[in-house]
Amino acid sequence: MTEIFDPRQNYLLAAMHTEELERIVPHLELVSMPYTEVLYECNEALQYAYFPTSATASLLCSLEDGVSVEVAVVGNEGVLDVSIFMGYNAALTMATIQTAGHGYRLPAKVLKQEFDQGGSLQHLLMRYTRTLIIQMAQTTACNRRHSVEQQLCRWLLLNFDRVHSGSLAMTQELISNMLGVRRESITEAARKLQTDGLISYCRGHIKVLDRPGLETHVCECYDVVKKESERFFSDLNISHYAGEATHCVQ
Repeated sequence: MTEIFDPRQNYLLAAMHTEELERIVPHLELVSMPYTEVLYECNEALQYAYFPTSATASLLCSLEDGVSVEVAVVGNEGVLDVSIFMGYNAALTMATIQTAGHGYRLPAKVLKQEFDQGGSLQHLLMRYTRTLIIQMAQTTACNRRHSVEQQLCRWLLLNFDRVHSGSLAMTQELISNMLGVRRESITEAARKLQTDGLISYCRGHIKVLDRPGLETHVCECYDVVKKESERFFSDLNISHYAGEATHCVQ
């Protein structure tokens, strides 16, 4: 089956007014986003904005000791990085590709020019930024207060909301780095979820076998982020196309 590529596979681009989208389409470049690719580093001057279509990216906060902790995940509902239109064109976080796929990149100056015109894209980007901030805040609270098992459930559900297959290619070591916890803790939590029949984990691939069961194990943090995402999508007024060739949080 031939893969379809269209900017409107990204929800923000799909929700733009037609005339505004037509202005930026000539500047959009389809790019491959391979697993673990670093799109930009923290505090790096941003040359491009990235609109994922089938890839997902992790936003990571890096510490002086070299540890990086995930603060948010972005799929085809969003854009990387919001700093471009927030008045300080330097990356807030590091962004790495977590699930390989594709997306479109747009020169940062073009995005800023379109944002400054005050059209539909400005409203969409400001509304999306609220959604992203809520995810970051809830992730921080979750990592501080909830069990490793609950954190893992939240992380799995947020990622499976954004991927295009039934499994994730992800090692326990990488998950432990994302959550900022010991690998042994992730191993124990994953083993329990597998024993309970909620997930399967084999050779670096994770599958969700019982999503309703997984949702009963997760803390309230996932529900907070999911409900905000649902409100965001209900505000977008997107044509049917965006959901045909790709998937995002529903």
